[in-house]
Amino acid sequence: MSHSLQRQCHLEEKPGVGYHPPPFDHPEISVEYQFRPIGKKCAATGADLVPGRNCYSVLVEREGELQRLDYSEAGWTGPPEGALGVWKCLVPKAAEVRHEPLDTSALMRCFEQLTEEASPAREGLRYILALLLMKKRRLRLETSRIDGADEYLQLAGAQGEGAYEVRDLKPSEEDILQWQRELNVYLASEWS
Repeated sequence: MSHSLQRQCHLEEKPGVGYHPPPFDHPEISVEYQFRPIGKKCAATGADLVPGRNCYSVLVEREGELQRLDYSEAGWTGPPEGALGVWKCLVPKAAEVRHEPLDTSALMRCFEQLTEEASPAREGLRYILALLLMKKRRLRLETSRIDGADEYLQLAGAQGEGAYEVRDLKPSEEDILQWQRELNVYLASEWS
């Protein structure tokens, strides 16, 4: 994984701030994790998180995946059971969307990275990126195969890369729009 894709969280003790669990006593040991940026909704109330206001973020493990949960101050009742990390942060103001042309080579590298990670949490991103790369003629559909109730698209790169396999998620229009938004955030944060 390239260094630009890696994110590190360093916890610095601040006077008057409580930590749950307490900070690790060995600062020479560092662990790297990737998790999504701050969400738009409070995990407890479902209300929108307000830009410029404080929120609490929690890292938990669910079904073998690290998940970030974000809580408004009104929805915060303390860390959920099994929380791996807790921090307080400001909800950022909405970023200005850049409308620069997408470099297909960078998109292809991003697709290969997501394919290598094989994270179920990013399956929608892989799928929408595969469709985009097929539209840009950077990936081509070779064939498909059926496995039980699932259909898998078998793809190859136009420059000899591959073979790749992506499950056809048969998304709704709402799913596609959501994955496009997630892809834009992912590309802006990881590939810019």
